[in-house]
Amino acid sequence: MAGANTVFFCKECGYESAKWLGRCPGCNNWNTFVEEKVVKKSSSKSSTRSFATPFHEKAEVKKLNEIVISKTVRISSGFEELDRVLGNGLVEGSLNLIGGEPGIGKSTLIMQVCGNLAKTGKVLYVSGEESEVQVKMRADRLKVVSDEILFLSETNISEIESKIEMVEPKFCIIDSIQTMYDEEISSVPGSVSQVKEVTARMMYLAKKKGITVIVIGHVTKDGVIAGPRILEHMVDTVLYIEGERFFSHRIVRGVKNRFGSTNEIGIFDMQDIGMVEVNNMSEVFLSDAPQNLPGTCIVATVEGTSTIY
Repeated sequence: MAGANTVFFCKECGYESAKWLGRCPGCNNWNTFVEEKVVKKSSSKSSTRSFATPFHEKAEVKKLNEIVISKTVRISSGFEELDRVLGNGLVEGSLNLIGGEPGIGKSTLIMQVCGNLAKTGKVLYVSGEESEVQVKMRADRLKVVSDEILFLSETNISEIESKIEMVEPKFCIIDSIQTMYDEEISSVPGSVSQVKEVTARMMYLAKKKGITVIVIGHVTKDGVIAGPRILEHMVDTVLYIEGERFFSHRIVRGVKNRFGSTNEIGIFDMQDIGMVEVNNMSEVFLSDAPQNLPGTCIVATVEGTSTIY
């Protein structure tokens, strides 16, 4: 029999407590606890899953030297700038999180990436915010046409899992993680418990089936991805799209990367046709400087492997 309990979660690390605490024992941050109602069902079966083996098999101990790595571990996104930030491409079976302010170009860039990824495998685009007409209009504007791109308008993670089992895509896009929910948890979508559970289930699917998952996340007014900080801890890669409101240039920055460096940045130019790569970063910034202005100088800075003047 199901029972509703009120618990408190830390927004930073996900620490759970039966009562409100001023300071989190897990991460030592102050005033990070939020109250939520959680439904717990009495069951003798554990909900913990292992992504190493199928459902009916048990995990086995293997010799590390005997594990075979596929030659197609890295998959190009179709953009050299984005591939460099990712560490030479997307890793097969990885869970990637990309965040940014509203209107910064997250969905635009990901739709273009879908067009490139569709050349190597089936892509499932799951949207919990936009209708199929809105997504189709964006695809037409960006001239993304492929029979290998499938669309699903759904927010229930159980339904999404069943559709993934049915169509067996190579890539999956979740837009966005704050709209997805697990029906067995009574809290609203975007809450600590919902984001935590949905992310864990997507991680399970990515590792078990080797699906490369890209998750889009909202950004708060403080400039961090909305929801618990544990979301960034659970995924493999965290990317931020940054940019000024009145300028067309966008910077893709790696905040976390289990498969590469976090020092690299990629620069794009937001145009009518979508995101366009900027190969010469120095030319972009030097073009804005007034000519022959007294008291100015050019300074060389290094971001990863790129030199910017």
